[in-house]
Amino acid sequence: MLAAGGAVALAASGLLTACGGDGKTGSAGGSGGGNGLFRAAFSAGGSQETLDPHVAPNFVDQARAKALYDTLATYADDMSVRARLAESWESDTSGTRWRIRLRSAQFHDGRPVTAKDVLYSYRRAADPATGSPSQVLLSAIDFAASKDEGGRSVVFVLKAPNFEFPTVFAGPGTEIIPDGTKEFGEPIGSGPFTYVSFTPGGTARYRRWGDHWDAAPHLAELEIVPANDESARLNALLSGQVHYAADMAGASVERLKKEGSTRLLTAERATAQQMLLRTGREPFNDPRLVRAVQLGIDREALVRIALAGHGEAGDDLFGKGLRGYPDHLEPRERNVEKARRLVKDAGAEGLHLTVETSSVDAAWEPAAELMARQLKEIGLKLSANTRASSTYFSEIKTKGVAAFNTTSTLPVSDFLQQRVRGGAARNQTQYSSKKFDALLDRARTTRDEGDRLSLLVRAQKIARDESGLLVWAFSDANDAIGRSVRGLRAAPPNSHDWARFDRVHMA
Repeated sequence: MLAAGGAVALAASGLLTACGGDGKTGSAGGSGGGNGLFRAAFSAGGSQETLDPHVAPNFVDQARAKALYDTLATYADDMSVRARLAESWESDTSGTRWRIRLRSAQFHDGRPVTAKDVLYSYRRAADPATGSPSQVLLSAIDFAASKDEGGRSVVFVLKAPNFEFPTVFAGPGTEIIPDGTKEFGEPIGSGPFTYVSFTPGGTARYRRWGDHWDAAPHLAELEIVPANDESARLNALLSGQVHYAADMAGASVERLKKEGSTRLLTAERATAQQMLLRTGREPFNDPRLVRAVQLGIDREALVRIALAGHGEAGDDLFGKGLRGYPDHLEPRERNVEKARRLVKDAGAEGLHLTVETSSVDAAWEPAAELMARQLKEIGLKLSANTRASSTYFSEIKTKGVAAFNTTSTLPVSDFLQQRVRGGAARNQTQYSSKKFDALLDRARTTRDEGDRLSLLVRAQKIARDESGLLVWAFSDANDAIGRSVRGLRAAPPNSHDWARFDRVHMA
């Protein structure tokens, strides 16, 4: 079954026939071997895909953006900020005025990267019409007051103090593009690879750029190919058609552990597995039902079965182990009696609920099936509505009352601003709390880091019980590579070293 499913999906992507955008044939271990052509397989987003780096909702979008573009900064594994195109940054004592000094770097067409490009890129990504995942963070900039100080120096003036502002520089959707760029049919960036060809929903091909400021890639060419089915990515790797297979889980991980021809890159607890309960709609506008679902699920069983043991139970907060995550939380433990009583008090016995799901993540469908059995014990009926992977994330923005979601590693403060703050574009639970928002505001405007983190902890403890963001587990992020691949290490998605294909070389 695995082999058959993989063959069908790969044939649809072109891997079994003419590999690559130029029609050349051959496997990853054949004509594309050595340090020539490197192929990486990801789940793709369909015909609506774009190489616009400010629209990067999925892993494949971020991998393509990392090849073509650069950001001012990048994240270490713990989400601390490291310099990239920005050589340095500093704020005034108020935390409202930030001066960034750019390093000497060029775009692929030879133009220097300047402050004017940075201002244009951030202004564009801050526009809600663009759809950047960092829009809400960048909208804190007063662009009328911000200025180009000449060439490689830019000053950002913020609408309110924010001593966490440098975390924005490294976020997805903040890539620097040339001033005035509006079309991305043949994109120009300052990243380690240049554009060759791209078909939305299909293959993206890139070529080594020898003048990259951080050294030229070892590879001559890079292809990012679509394989939406996990078994397709697995079999493409095992058959030598690709060198890298993204997002392996469950049975695939166990199979790869037994194979001698591949290596797993495992970043533990890198992905927060969530069920989003819309507190702005019935029935989850009743906090008793939010609490009942929190208490009614068996998180350890979900990890054991839906994640095949590759993760650990979650406590309804994002970012376990990261800077700013509360220490010594009392774990969420299943309490069927209390959950059943809450359902009864809410007059919801026998209530039918639908959770939106998809094959985007291999854990979601088994998790939905198991949750249905668990919630039946507290008097609720849960069924799953499976949506197409290519449109799933756009559809759940407006449809349904509950949906599965995953979020990879991000700074805790940024996640709270983007996903939990009242009115934020990516707050899909529709949670709104003036007290929570006020604590976030105080944290951003507090200069002392210890005091700032203490305020973030207080805010999270409020949101944990009220927000409808049910983090049921933290799953490991597993990518797999061929044995001949060197230069890649296990790293959380969104961090600097994840999908860093410009550092790949072949043994």
